[in-house]
Amino acid sequence: MVSQGAAERKARALRVEVALRTVLGGPASPERMRRVLEQALVFSSASLAAVYTPGEDGDLLCLIESAGAPRTLYGLRESYPLDGRSPAADVHRTGVPLWLDPEQLADCPDSRRMPAGDVHLAALPVGDGDGGCLIAVSEHPRGFDTGDRACLELVAEAVSLPVPGEPDEVEELRANSFSLAMDTGRVEVGDEILDLFGLRRHDFDGRVETLLGHTVPDDLPALMSVVEADHMSIGERELEFRVLRADGGPPRWLRLRGRLLPGAEGHPARLAGTVADVSTVRSGVTDVARVQRLAAALATAGTVRDVSQAVVSALRLPLRADRIALAELENDRLVVTVLDPPEPESWPELWRLEWRTEWPDAPVRTMPTLAAALREGRARIWPAGTPLEPALADVGPGGLAVLPLSAGGRMAGACLIGWDTPHDFGPDERALLTASAGLVGQALMRAHAFDAEHELVGMLQRQLLPRRLPKLPGAVAVARYLPATAGLEVGGDWYDVIPLPDNHVALVIGDVQGHSTGAATLMGQMRTALRAYAAEGHPPDVVVSHANRLLMELETDLFATCCYVEVDLEAGTAWCVRAGHPPPVLRHPDGATEIAESDGGPPLGVVTQADFPMTPLRLVPGTVIALTTDGLVESAAMDIDTGMDRLAHELSVSDPAHLGLVADALLGNAHRDDDVALLLMRYDGMAVLPLREGWTVWRVPEAARHARRFTRRSLRAWGVPADATDAALLVVSELVTNALVHTDGPVRLDLVLVGHRLRISVTDTSARTPVKPTGLGWEATGGRGILLVEAVSDTWGTLPVSGGKQVWSELLTEG
Repeated sequence: MVSQGAAERKARALRVEVALRTVLGGPASPERMRRVLEQALVFSSASLAAVYTPGEDGDLLCLIESAGAPRTLYGLRESYPLDGRSPAADVHRTGVPLWLDPEQLADCPDSRRMPAGDVHLAALPVGDGDGGCLIAVSEHPRGFDTGDRACLELVAEAVSLPVPGEPDEVEELRANSFSLAMDTGRVEVGDEILDLFGLRRHDFDGRVETLLGHTVPDDLPALMSVVEADHMSIGERELEFRVLRADGGPPRWLRLRGRLLPGAEGHPARLAGTVADVSTVRSGVTDVARVQRLAAALATAGTVRDVSQAVVSALRLPLRADRIALAELENDRLVVTVLDPPEPESWPELWRLEWRTEWPDAPVRTMPTLAAALREGRARIWPAGTPLEPALADVGPGGLAVLPLSAGGRMAGACLIGWDTPHDFGPDERALLTASAGLVGQALMRAHAFDAEHELVGMLQRQLLPRRLPKLPGAVAVARYLPATAGLEVGGDWYDVIPLPDNHVALVIGDVQGHSTGAATLMGQMRTALRAYAAEGHPPDVVVSHANRLLMELETDLFATCCYVEVDLEAGTAWCVRAGHPPPVLRHPDGATEIAESDGGPPLGVVTQADFPMTPLRLVPGTVIALTTDGLVESAAMDIDTGMDRLAHELSVSDPAHLGLVADALLGNAHRDDDVALLLMRYDGMAVLPLREGWTVWRVPEAARHARRFTRRSLRAWGVPADATDAALLVVSELVTNALVHTDGPVRLDLVLVGHRLRISVTDTSARTPVKPTGLGWEATGGRGILLVEAVSDTWGTLPVSGGKQVWSELLTEG
């Protein structure tokens, strides 16, 4: 009794034989061998099939044809020494097939070129006994099963090797064919090709340069890589390019398919092939160019969304599909990342019910046919009329293709492609789908890991930056940070907004060299240090100088750049200090912009004794200050001067009324090869200016009485009520007395009235903070002053200042 597995293998072998007879029964053409190899992709788990044959010198096995994924993904060479230890050479010598699992491949000399993971390799002698070899690669966890091996053996028997130096077909040049001599550049072309280039036969001089002169200049580098012998290797190439129209219309898209054939003795190598018009997408699109284009797009796709968009671009139009979905497999649910078209009404009702967020997700258990395809791990195609569950039937009533996306023995997701009208799945499409599935699975796994790591990096970076910016009197500040997408390391860009006494504010932006955990750690240290030095009351140049000294003492190999701007929000003035950083850009209320060029010091951490000169800036209400890091204004394609001019222009045409939108617009064209930090502040001017008076307290026996008299006179001039004045006099008396008794050096009294809030501050040269006593006996003679201050004040406290401290108290002048 024949088992079900044996019956299935026999049926598959029959299908392979029918497909091969169909390919071999057609007219002879340079495409025949590739079409034979494509059957290995369709009917077995192979993701790549290639043929090697002895070269003319008799020392090498040379690649002459391949189908499927690019060979470089699996570390396959273009040639192997005949006397080497490669699987191809072993099969050439023995004529015995080899079926190698990952452990056996690890013993091969070229194993280091192979990707990590479960990769299986098969090597079989080809059917004509001429010493050629068929190489097939599979990423399926089980490798090549019995059915796969039978399929590959049939394909190997069907391969017919060309005789070096002789054309594959002996017939006159067809209308859409060409033959290019690689040594002279002379080319023979058919009449259809001349028509596509807009040339007449008697005007064509037979030189390939004449044809190249009619192509779009941007496509010339790719074409030169095909027609120059130094860039070509034996085998078939496919390329799409554009030619200019004589009538000035849009360029015409052409597809070149050619094979570089080695020349016989005394004859040059030549490139032979065809050129076809592909301006209108045809249903019979072949897979080589599409797979190559998809592989190139996936190589640069960093995120899951990038991978999904690359798949849609590469498959939907060439296949004339009506819809395509790509989903990640998370536990037992398919979470869709891209739907094309994106409208909900274009998709099954079950999917719409599961429309939870931007994209839907659906349980796999509701689609048993899909679940079975995922377990099997092979591309499945169901033509029109196949009974399927509603969740799948409505995706492709005219035909449905499901591509399980696996990599490294793990199922990453699935790609569903559907047609509304009955669709005929040709061998080219089947090969395209099969080859694409392996590429997309690997890319999806990489992108998923990239997304997760990039989110972790972004979260770490956000923890090192301010969670929110403070509200400023008479100004509005916004900030933006964009991490680089080119890598996963944490960057060193930072920004900060530091409120200072007397309605001053410090705007800080900086950049630590490099992208690493060390750079991020140093960034956190520099941000904390600058904030601490600024809070001590130092002027801007001293703050930056102290930070430079600290960085030198840390003995790190990294340096940092910084721009520090201290703004007096009452007076509308600012002082700017730069340490190797781009200057601020000012946008004036009339829209004019100014790059505040000024003398700056070296980057922090480079020179121990460095000068950091201060540059004054004048602000009027409506002025915007823009600080940024070099990631926004400098890149490989743009120097920093051009970038600063562009930033100034974009700032000038913006609407400063909506500062958040301005920041978003400025970052819209940012290059993501580097981190970008941006800090904007709009100075509006203070609606109510504080009233200020100050008094230097003399160290005389009646100093406290003089301080009270100065306070009473000032508060009377400001119209402060008598009861509030009495409380203020008590606070002044206690704070001044404490400063004179417990400290040495000068003492200063400052009074500030903003609205109905009075601030009293006494500054001295001692860094020791007054301590509130925990308990007082009846016999104690001191310690009650701070308790009295606390009792009558609305709030009080101390803060460090340059060279000492400041004790302050705030009172409400009206109840």
